[in-house]
Amino acid sequence: MERRKIAIFLVSAFNIGLAMVAAPLFAHHGTAASYDQVKWINVTGVVTQFIWRNPHSSLYLDTTQNGKVSSYSIEMASPGLLVQEGYTKETFKVGDKVTIQVHPSLAGTEVGECLFSCQVTINGQTLRTGRGGNR
Repeated sequence: MERRKIAIFLVSAFNIGLAMVAAPLFAHHGTAASYDQVKWINVTGVVTQFIWRNPHSSLYLDTTQNGKVSSYSIEMASPGLLVQEGYTKETFKVGDKVTIQVHPSLAGTEVGECLFSCQVTINGQTLRTGRGGNR
């Protein structure tokens, strides 16, 4: 009986430890909950900043609608995944005119998501993105 109690304790401790390690991983991947994953929109603007960082890179554009300029933020994948898609930290430069396909914010704010295989045009040149990218 003593061995059985020890075995139950070890299995329980292992499962609790596994849950503690896995919980932050699931929490991190809540990004999709903020965006409309079935809808795509095209956003056109001028690059004001591109931040190449973990866990997600960020692209910032000044967009103009009805003569009014506003800032639009785009959440992108991590640098490691962006490289696999064909991007580099030099892909977007301040002043570039960009049209990018994104999943829009569910809240209706000036924020979108482009994690994988989004259509991107920079200064009139369409990039080939997706695994293998622009190589």
